[in-house]
Amino acid sequence: MTDANTGRQESGGGGNRAGVLLGGGLVAVLLAVVGATGGWLLAGEDDESPANPQAVATATGTPTDEATSSRPSTGRTTPSAPRTTASTTKGAGLTVPPVIGTDFVQAREMLRKQRLGWRLVFGAGIGRTVESTSPPVGATVTRGATVQLQIAGPAPAAEVPDVVGDACAKAADELVEEGLYPRYRSGRSGKVSQQEPAEDGPARWNDEVSIWCGAAAPPSQPGAKPTP
Repeated sequence: MTDANTGRQESGGGGNRAGVLLGGGLVAVLLAVVGATGGWLLAGEDDESPANPQAVATATGTPTDEATSSRPSTGRTTPSAPRTTASTTKGAGLTVPPVIGTDFVQAREMLRKQRLGWRLVFGAGIGRTVESTSPPVGATVTRGATVQLQIAGPAPAAEVPDVVGDACAKAADELVEEGLYPRYRSGRSGKVSQQEPAEDGPARWNDEVSIWCGAAAPPSQPGAKPTP
């Protein structure tokens, strides 16, 4: 009896162990299924997650643009080119003006305004217009340079001013203004005591007028106008 009971108990015990094992296996399977499902869900979330940062970047980018566009203007503009007034005053960039075809008196004034010297060369043709220049028109020159003007026709008549009694420097300026050139006979200081030719005497452009500064002219000088 004792042996039979022991055997049944062992047999029953084996059945219980099998049930336990079977139950444990089912639980493991269920856990695996649940784990796989959870992993798939997590994986799905990960697959969809890149779309969200992109949307966020777009959303955050918009305010940045708005902030940039709403910034008040500083009022700054492109810097202008440096002024060249000072350099021009010193003669930088100075060129021979367009005097071809103009009356030689007008051409002389254009050169004078730019503080350039001039030399008039009259020709054998007809007219008072400038035919050519040396240096040529447009050439770069320095302040005080002399520009030669070739005139089409011969030198016209000039009026001789009365410079007797004037300071020597002033007398020279008056003669040059009339197209004449002073010829100093006794220095360049003091007042003009005599001139030749006298006022309104015969002369043409580029002619010389002799003047005596600070001293009396020789008595034998013909046509001389004595100091009053």
